[in-house]
Amino acid sequence: MQLSSLSKITLDGREFLVKRDDLIDPYLAGNKYRKLYTLLQTPKENLHTIISYGGTQSNAMLAIAAMCRQKGWHYIYYSKELSRRQRETPSGNYASALRLGMEHREIASSLYRDFIASLHITKDERSFIIDQGGAVAEAKIGLEVLATELREQLRETPEITALATPSGTGTTALFLAKALPEYKVYTTPCVGDSSYLQEQMSALCDIPQNLHILEPKKKYHFAKPYREFYAIYKKLLEGGIEFDLLYAPAMWQALLEQTSENICYIHSGGVSGNRSMLERYKKFDKE
Repeated sequence: MQLSSLSKITLDGREFLVKRDDLIDPYLAGNKYRKLYTLLQTPKENLHTIISYGGTQSNAMLAIAAMCRQKGWHYIYYSKELSRRQRETPSGNYASALRLGMEHREIASSLYRDFIASLHITKDERSFIIDQGGAVAEAKIGLEVLATELREQLRETPEITALATPSGTGTTALFLAKALPEYKVYTTPCVGDSSYLQEQMSALCDIPQNLHILEPKKKYHFAKPYREFYAIYKKLLEGGIEFDLLYAPAMWQALLEQTSENICYIHSGGVSGNRSMLERYKKFDKE
């Protein structure tokens, strides 16, 4: 088990604590480390193949590749069809995952949903399926480990009354809130809206009362560059900590707009994907 440290950062005049899960490992860090904790403790002879699916710049995809490389497991990752550019010139997390040994398989868009639905039916006993984003019930144990760390570390800062972490499927926020009922846990939907997020979390377990979803004040499309997100990213970087460009800006913006408590932000990692995202953000530097 690796204990991550706490750092302080000031954003728009407010001071926050940051749980530095991003520093655990170059690839296997942040909430992905927590979600995969149970598998990391699993003897390598118990499994042969890990199967997952989703987008080809996914942070979860890369973290699973790093875990499988470490464990010696075969890793198969399914996605919809790649563009010609992606296929001919792999980049970002996708290129890194391929270097770590990931076997990538493309599925036609028209067949994708039904194929993914069949995976749990056709797998064998030495294979394990990790749903998109690492949304598995086994993540509960890793989040309980995180909760134990936080409870001990925050004992010295009783002024902290709330925690925050952004959500894709909501797995991290959900299990963290259940493990730390004494804290308010804030999250914000970064993929879809609040209804989608609640649906994803409810598929895992009941949503606890201390989990609060902050709905963004405007509609954002996942992975699309926004000027205000870039501004927040740069302010945080100037404060000494790099955050990802997919999830973190929406969470920080919601915290600034809709909260006033002393908050500890759980760094979700994912900064390895910034290289490809920053290429898309360059247009704002030219304006």
